[in-house]
Amino acid sequence: MKFMLMMNCPHDGYERYASWPKDVLAANFAFMRSFGKKLSDAGELVATEGLASPRQARRVRAGKDGKPITDGIFPESKEFLAGYWIVDVDSAQRAYDIAAEACAAPGVGAEPLMIEVREVMSGPPQSD
Repeated sequence: MKFMLMMNCPHDGYERYASWPKDVLAANFAFMRSFGKKLSDAGELVATEGLASPRQARRVRAGKDGKPITDGIFPESKEFLAGYWIVDVDSAQRAYDIAAEACAAPGVGAEPLMIEVREVMSGPPQSD
């Protein structure tokens, strides 16, 4: 079973992250590298990426001629997707365990990361 573990951050999360002390940033990077290696070595990691700031994002739709139309910067939102892991595991519980471990990443402040876990669909939904 594949699951996507999505790490969200508040609107000002990128600015706060950039202001962390260098030793905390280094510890966070080291944790994430080690965490990714552990999942990879276990054969559970499919993919992982961190995403650029929402200030660099654009909403795109197709115009009548099929050419892209961008709608400026990403709209204001309470939270943004900051990065993700896709894991291939035996159960939803294992995905939850991995998400909980990711929440232990070093950082500044008392709030731990919040990870949203969703199963990756392998086909159309089954009807009852």
